[in-house]
Amino acid sequence: MPSYKPILAVCAILMLGACGLSSNPARPAAPPLPATVAAQSPTAAIQFSAGPRPDTASLLADLGGTPCPNSDFTCVTLTLPRDHFDATNTATTEVVFGVLPATGERKGMFVTVVGGPGGAGLQSADDYTSAMAPSIPEHFDIVFFDQRGTGASGGINCQQAVIEYAFKDARAETPDQESALVEAARTFTDACVAQMGVAPADLATYSTAQAIEDMEAFRAAMQDDTFWLYGESYGTVFAQQYAAVHGDHLAGLLLDGTVDVTLTEPEFYAVQAQGFHDTLIATLESCNADNACSAQIGGDALAFYDDLYAELASAPQTFEFPLSTGTLETRSFTLRTFELASAYAMYSEIARMLLLRALVDAHQGNLVSLARIAYNFLGVDPDTLTGVQDPGWWDAMYYAVTCADDSYFTGTGDERAQTYLRAGDAHDSIPYTASIQYDNLACAFWPVHGPEVRPAPLTNPGVPTLVLSSNIDPATPYSGAQAVASRLDDGYLITEDGGPHVIYGWGVSCVDDLVTNFLVNGTPPSQRETTCDGAIIKPYFDIGPADAADFENALQAISYFDFDSYYTVDYYFWDLAEPLAMGCPYGGSLTITPTDAGESWEISNCTYTRGWIMTGTGTYD
Repeated sequence: MPSYKPILAVCAILMLGACGLSSNPARPAAPPLPATVAAQSPTAAIQFSAGPRPDTASLLADLGGTPCPNSDFTCVTLTLPRDHFDATNTATTEVVFGVLPATGERKGMFVTVVGGPGGAGLQSADDYTSAMAPSIPEHFDIVFFDQRGTGASGGINCQQAVIEYAFKDARAETPDQESALVEAARTFTDACVAQMGVAPADLATYSTAQAIEDMEAFRAAMQDDTFWLYGESYGTVFAQQYAAVHGDHLAGLLLDGTVDVTLTEPEFYAVQAQGFHDTLIATLESCNADNACSAQIGGDALAFYDDLYAELASAPQTFEFPLSTGTLETRSFTLRTFELASAYAMYSEIARMLLLRALVDAHQGNLVSLARIAYNFLGVDPDTLTGVQDPGWWDAMYYAVTCADDSYFTGTGDERAQTYLRAGDAHDSIPYTASIQYDNLACAFWPVHGPEVRPAPLTNPGVPTLVLSSNIDPATPYSGAQAVASRLDDGYLITEDGGPHVIYGWGVSCVDDLVTNFLVNGTPPSQRETTCDGAIIKPYFDIGPADAADFENALQAISYFDFDSYYTVDYYFWDLAEPLAMGCPYGGSLTITPTDAGESWEISNCTYTRGWIMTGTGTYD
């Protein structure tokens, strides 16, 4: 979904890196799809008088700039053609760009395209900028934007349809699994199109080709002949397409979590399914290499995962989920829910560690932690399982862009679906994650499709380009970065050994310093390929005993309660804005309220582990 997001286009958490779990707030991402570069020309361009470029503050004032909500950025709204490529279509759309003017000697404009498609860039702007070296906002105007169809640029959603599609495990409902998959995709598409409130005739105008013309109009409005463009995840599709059409306006290009846009849809999803599988195996092997994790999961994490997967493939398991009211509710844990939790957790080192802790919980007989990861991924309220709108993620846009960018074969919806399924037959043997390649089956029934021709490989002559990637990136696998970098006239591959999906801005100095030097000093890496040290998982923290009798004393029990609460997915990725209410694992509740001094905790009959019940209040400073 992540990011880009594997499995379904949903992103519940904003993070500094992509869609998936992360302790850095602000990066949306879902699995980006290869985009097609349209051989078209826009119908019109913004024209400005010749002469010296005014200072950025004056330009923003002339463009009607106003403070972005809860941000240091200034927002500018451009009214642009709904269809840049059809002069007869006089409809317009509004696209909002956020600019933070350089605080010192200005060297140009640095634009970020966030992941998705579906991520709203303005929601990430301040957090992303805070992760940059201070010299970057000193010398560059920092720019983020809400791509048309997201956030302030007319955000469109079909959240209820997405949630229902996500929880529906068609494979378990009928022996004819293929027919069930097709019918589920058809039903979802009809519901999503109805819920987003967009006329089917307008759906083609959400393509990446249209969005890059919005960016080109903004560049002209800012009166910069060239600028620096950074794309992450799906943003690398956008950036490569912009470079192919408007490369003469790029001073430099950065691709992070890179998609090889020359791949066909089946080729990309086969590579991605293998990528998620390989990252999952590496995560489980990391548990086996850690004495505490290995001991808590019975000695072999791979064996336990395989056993649990087989059990769920045979039949869903019932479990008691703790509500924030303090009561327990009987729920069903399906194979689909397990796959969602596992795939979501592959996006970063901390998320992989949290998955291992959740698997240890499951080994102790408690599926609650795994369920919480899946719920968080889908953006649903854990109590009600209804959607909670994330201002940084617009799920209908994932399909509006993905399905409009690519052909998804030819023929009727059923014919396209059958071709899609047959193309994936060769990859059904990938354990655990083969189903990922079927998540975009809905595009077979989408009202509009893109051209069939794949774009030519990007060479980007005259534009120095950094290609960044983790070598265990599941959503945009490393092979894509290697392929793209190998074709560039002036390309530099920066690899993190381990690490998250999207590697810039996570505090790894080896990576971040190369980017800063490239931007601020105009100096590319000294060699065409650079490898930086990373990790597969963050250090593992063991979970507390399942029974109170196994604690050495009360102090140890309280200490484990502290750690285990901290590493609950709901708390770890809490936005620190509104009070957080959670059910305790075996009943009772915990409510955490932000205060000027930190956090206030209210614990009510919290059965943290069997035989250990707590009630009281406390504070964190």
